[in-house]
Amino acid sequence: MTSYLSQEVELSRRHDDILSQRTALIQQMGSHLENLKAELKVNKESSCASRIRNQTLLKDIETAEKSLHEKAHAQPHPDVATLETSYWASLQEIIPKWEPFLLGRAKSPVGVGKPKHEAANERNTRHKDLPPSGVNSKIMLAKTKSRTGK
Repeated sequence: MTSYLSQEVELSRRHDDILSQRTALIQQMGSHLENLKAELKVNKESSCASRIRNQTLLKDIETAEKSLHEKAHAQPHPDVATLETSYWASLQEIIPKWEPFLLGRAKSPVGVGKPKHEAANERNTRHKDLPPSGVNSKIMLAKTKSRTGK
């Protein structure tokens, strides 16, 4: 009989342990549920604030887009319009002279619209202020310095 009594006491103790563990787990689950509810509330508030911020940003972007669109379609300054018109007119005038070259039928019409002697003079005067290139450049610079006294 003592064995039944000792088994009964042991089972009762284990039952009490299980009940105490169950109570502890229920409390943990309750606190975990409260934490989840609090986190959900914070996330909901954050989401709402983000939505409002995104709507504000979207309105700002739409306003900027409208402003840029209006500026893009506004009439250009008269000087710019004049320059643009003259640019396109000069292109229409010069394209027929370049067309055979662009199609690969002729050589480049370099100096189109200028006499050859003007184009040669322009090439010579373009490099007039630059020092000479090559081996003789140091000699020419030395001569120039000695003449000017620098």
